[in-house]
This record gives sequence, C-alpha cells and structure tokens, in this order.
Amino acid sequence: MALDQDDHPTLSGLDARIAAAIAPTLGAMGYELVRVAVIGTLSPTVQIMADRADGSLIAVEDCEAISHAVGAVLDVDDPIQGNWTLEVSSAGIDRPLTRPKDWNRFAGHQAKAELTIPLDGRKRFAGIVLGAENGAARLRLDDGSEVALPLQDIRKARLVLTDALIAATSPTQTPS
Repeated sequence: MALDQDDHPTLSGLDARIAAAIAPTLGAMGYELVRVAVIGTLSPTVQIMADRADGSLIAVEDCEAISHAVGAVLDVDDPIQGNWTLEVSSAGIDRPLTRPKDWNRFAGHQAKAELTIPLDGRKRFAGIVLGAENGAARLRLDDGSEVALPLQDIRKARLVLTDALIAATSPTQTPS
C-alpha cells in the first residue's frame, strides 16, 4: 500500500518501525497517526497520539479502542524487548505539528518550532503557520519575514494556545 506522505509524521528508528506497524490498523479503524514517541530505556513508554480521520474530536472511548488494537499489533510485532507501557492520547488543542497536513490545516494560527540543526544560525522559531509544501513548513515570523523549515529537520513543533485556536477547534466548528 502506498502511503500519502502528507498524512504521516516524519519518523526514524524505532518510532518509524512502530508507526509502520500500527498505521494500517489505525487507518482501518478510522484514525490517523499524529505522533509516536518511545520514552525511556529500562521500561520504555510508547506514546501514541491519534486523530479521527473525519476531523471530529477524539473521546476516551476512542483512545481505549486504539490502545487495545495497537497493543495487540505491538505484541505480535514485538519491536521492544522486555516490559513497556502504552499510552494513547488525542493530539489536543495545542497539538504537535508532525505532518504536512497539520501545517496546512492550521495555517493562520501561531506555532513554535525547534530544529535539530540550525537554519541561518538558529534552531528555534515562532510565528504564524503559512502551510507546508515541497518538504518544508512555512512560518511568518514576528518581524514579518518568512522562513521555510525543512520537515525532516524539525525536532518538535506545536501550536500555541490562543483564543483564535480555541474558537477554531471548538466542537461547534466543522472540521477543516
């Protein structure tokens, strides 16, 4: 199955292996993978963050269903030796921006991003999301300049909680 790169976070190593194992199951259940992170080494925690594919809000029951399905997949695939813990959550309002589609969906909102390697001498950026294209996420910085952040170099990026973001993501709004 060919994967639309716009729909998947940029991952490497163990995180990428876990994402590849669970993404088809999540897709079949009507969810999209937002983030995978393995935290710790002795008794690691596998953190899975998901969205509903239809854009509606995720409920506790959704997280429970994802946990059961993903846990079963990971038990079979066995990517982590020894004991580990699984945590499943929604992306939340001040969500991470891990996929090009996230950058496009939340264009016009404020975000902060940190790169793994400096761009023009800096690693941290904040501004208004302008979208993503050609492998780069774009921000309009406070000084009015624009920057294109290579998606593969983004260590973390997240929306900033603002009144406008709360209004745009309230349950009474239709998904974009």
